[in-house]
Amino acid sequence: MSAPTTHEILPGRLGNLTPEQQATLEEFKKLIIAQGTFVPERHDDHLLLRFLRARKFNIEATNKMFTDCENWRKELGVDKLKETFVFEEEEVVRSCYPRYYHNVDKKGRPIYIEHIGVIDIKTLFKVTDEERMTKQHVLSYEKLITDRMPACSKRAGHHIEQCCTILDLKGVSLRQFANAFGFIKRTSAIAQNYYPEMMGKMYVINAPMMFTSVWGMVKPLLDEVTVKKIVILGSNYQSTLLEDIDAENLPKAIGGTCECAGEGGCQKGEPGPWKDPRYMNTPAEKTA
Repeated sequence: MSAPTTHEILPGRLGNLTPEQQATLEEFKKLIIAQGTFVPERHDDHLLLRFLRARKFNIEATNKMFTDCENWRKELGVDKLKETFVFEEEEVVRSCYPRYYHNVDKKGRPIYIEHIGVIDIKTLFKVTDEERMTKQHVLSYEKLITDRMPACSKRAGHHIEQCCTILDLKGVSLRQFANAFGFIKRTSAIAQNYYPEMMGKMYVINAPMMFTSVWGMVKPLLDEVTVKKIVILGSNYQSTLLEDIDAENLPKAIGGTCECAGEGGCQKGEPGPWKDPRYMNTPAEKTA
């Protein structure tokens, strides 16, 4: 795994805040401490700034988003889920809905891959249900925050808080996408509302003509910052992916050279800094 490229601190992050943004961060922190929604173990300045950026540093709007998130966590029992929820059906689910993390891009961000085109919704919901899938999805985000991102940050030598996502639409049909749309919409809402500003880049590969047409209609409705993060590609996507991802860090199935050994290959292996003892978080660090 080659080293990440030179790091540039983007605007609105620690180390690149305007005086006004710094003052807003401090004011927001005082507000959530006063109202009792601040949890020091989870709410560092990086996280608070993600919420502030999502609401363009408007304190009132940010506080509503933040409070809604904390209420949602309590209702779902996210902290308890981490201790009690067991997803026994993972192996079968993985076979009919392939999604996994696989190494890092050239900026040191974890790469998340979903093969949307091979989702088998009928089989999926024979072995599990939407509620359990949602809980598993939430716990995947929690693990991203407590395990994967810290390991990536240690390896990169600077804070990593965003992912590089690859959505593979190879083989997708309109009917198949329609069947999966409800779950995809629900999980997308969770990401947008409760884990904001964690998408650094998204590549949609093997996009059929129908998707490109739909994207053309949806694009004007999205925030300009979000649009710049999304790249829609057809079947000739490999060279574009390799501009941002080293071939050794990309599965061979989508244009790279990695062929993880063992049963399940790259999908089950999920290689990355989070599997390297040099970068893995200790139990004490996870609760610090």
